[in-house]
Amino acid sequence: MKQIKFVLFFLILTVKFAHSSEIQDFNEWKIKFKIYALKNDISEDTFNLVMSNVKYLPKVIEYDRFQPEFYEDTKTYIGKRTSKQKRNKGINFYKENKTLIDLVEKEFKIEKELLLALMGIETNFGTYVGKMDILSSLATLSYDKRRSEFFTNELITLLKLIETKQIDYKTLYGSWAGAFGFFQFMPSTITNYAIDHNKDDYINLKDNEDAYPSAANYLKMIGWKKNKPCFYPIKLNENIPKKYLNISAKQIQNKKKFSFFKKYIINYSELDFLDDQLISAIVTPDKDIIPNAETLNPAYIVFSNYEVILKWNRSLRFALAVCTLKNELKNEI
Repeated sequence: MKQIKFVLFFLILTVKFAHSSEIQDFNEWKIKFKIYALKNDISEDTFNLVMSNVKYLPKVIEYDRFQPEFYEDTKTYIGKRTSKQKRNKGINFYKENKTLIDLVEKEFKIEKELLLALMGIETNFGTYVGKMDILSSLATLSYDKRRSEFFTNELITLLKLIETKQIDYKTLYGSWAGAFGFFQFMPSTITNYAIDHNKDDYINLKDNEDAYPSAANYLKMIGWKKNKPCFYPIKLNENIPKKYLNISAKQIQNKKKFSFFKKYIINYSELDFLDDQLISAIVTPDKDIIPNAETLNPAYIVFSNYEVILKWNRSLRFALAVCTLKNELKNEI
């Protein structure tokens, strides 16, 4: 019994020491980051104002290492995000905001169902935008070595938005990864694509009047084509060369005209309505991620619009879920 108590005591001390050491290292990182920020046109007044209370958030590191894209199989992932409850909420949200949503669709030529699907999956139609301190989240991920360069750039970008008074730092609460607003824009996305659509000299991505047009502008600028296909589920022959099976969202490879892949698709007759000249690829999202997953099942033929959603979020399952919910909403609104 004494030995067990000693082991527990030792473990507690080890955890406390590790946490204390991490905080000390983070505080040292903040000193170095300040020098870097000032060299990148952030004023000392702005830095001291918004970074003084920034803290290391160990929970953010836990979330980063345990994302659903890394462990949920495709059927589970899509099912959770395209439920009947989600569809009904989307229909009701559309009815309440029909004038604005129809106007945005007409102006930007982006289907309202796609915007609804993205908002539904990202923030449950604006009801959950996240409660994390974005500045602390980005600082934690910048300090962390896994994707330090990416998050350092995002943090500098956010500080510039605050510096130029485009964003109020007091409103910066969102996702653990630093995304903000109804459509979960990262700071670089805000800089490149967000717009002050209601002309009040302020970009408010927690207000539909700016959030919806900003999301539509983003999709238009990165290449979404209205009324063009996203993906279709397929059944594959065993003789398909493995090089044609995309298992990573980083870059879709071995793209061919749809006619090329027909010989490998068992249910190709169900897709005869598709243009044979469409550039396409095949994704098998469970392979190499889900333990004991089948090599050829599930499988999907994907097109250029699918790759546009990957630019929004580099996850094979996310893009499948968005286009699935889009199609289901289209049948009901």
